This record gives sequence, C-alpha cells and structure tokens, in this order.
Amino acid sequence: MLKGILWDNDGVLIDTEGLYFRATRDVLGSAGVELSRERYVEWSLRQGRSSFDLLREQGCTPAQIEELRFQRNQAYSRMLANGPGMMDGIVEVLTLLRPKFRMAIVTTSRREHFEVMHQRSNLSQFFEFALTREDYGRSKPHPEPYLTTLERLQLSAKECIAIEDSQRGLAAANAAGLRCIVIPNSMTIGSAFSDAAMVISDAAALPGALFRFASTPSS
Repeated sequence: MLKGILWDNDGVLIDTEGLYFRATRDVLGSAGVELSRERYVEWSLRQGRSSFDLLREQGCTPAQIEELRFQRNQAYSRMLANGPGMMDGIVEVLTLLRPKFRMAIVTTSRREHFEVMHQRSNLSQFFEFALTREDYGRSKPHPEPYLTTLERLQLSAKECIAIEDSQRGLAAANAAGLRCIVIPNSMTIGSAFSDAAMVISDAAALPGALFRFASTPSS
C-alpha cells in the first residue's frame, strides 16, 4: 500500500529551474564559457554533472572555479529573494494529499537557497521534513538522497512513490527502488522518461495518478 510521497523541489514545487540555469549561464559567460539551455539540460538535469566542469576544460584553476561558483550562488540567492512562484496547482494538490500520505522533500538545493525560496511559499506545513544537499554525500542521480529519506521515514521503497521533473531525479528514484511519477516542466519537457511509472502533464493530474497506485503493490 502506498504510504509516502517523496517530492523533488525545484521544478516540481517551486518554479526555479529557469532561474538556476540563468544564474549559472551568466556566471560561466563572464568566464568566456557559453552554456546553452540544451547543454545545461543534458549535463545537469540528465547526467547530474556540474556545469562548472566546463570551466575545468577551459583551464580554470580550482580557486577560480570556486570563486565563480560563489558568484553564481550569490546571484541565484538574489533571484530567489524576489520570490519565485509555485508550480501551478501545487497548493491545492498538497492540501488534498496531506491527510492521506506522509510526505517529505528530497532536493539537490543547498539549504540556504531552499530556505530563501520557501520564505513566502508556506509549503513546509505539508511536509515532515526536507532533505537538502548538505544532508547526504552523493547527489542525484545517485540513490543516496532517496535512500536517506526512506530511512528517516522508516518506510520501504515499496511503500512510497517519488515525484520528479528531470532524468537525473528519475534515475535516482529508480535506483532507490522507488516508483516515480514525472511532471516535466518547461526545462525538461523534451527529456526521455521511459523508465517512469507514469508521466503526467501537470500537478492537477497527480491525485488521480496517485490513487491509482495507492492500492497497487510495487512489483
């Protein structure tokens, strides 16, 4: 029986994927490295690699890369301070699901960014906790973030389902033994999600999808 829902954050709950891309693109551009939208999606949202690896290929030193990473993080924080919007329909969906399932957030966001983006969202009321980048060693597409969350919830993978928007998130969920429903956003709409349990167009379709799985054991 389905007992828990594990939610990705960026691009699923909060509309931040485009902001993070812009902050990264602008900082890399200042160092003479062009980061296209397509390359970002391939490197970061599919493979789970850092776009800053491109700077190493250009001969930047570790110190230079860390300085540019700091600049990107600062720029992203400023963007988030303006209050990124929530994904369409997400409050209504969470309100419906909260009484029926245990829920947690599993994100690759740094804690400082996560807290800024949720200052105005009021979404924390729906979740038992949020696991951020500082809470585990290896990031998505490695399964560690999801395995850590399952351990904290004291639930098995068969009792939970993950909600993701990217190929790296889907890969992490599958590697942890979780079924995964994918809701693509404007950054990931063209990605391949053949390994997903289901792909839906928006959050409004999620309750129907979840209740379909609620009484179906994971194979």
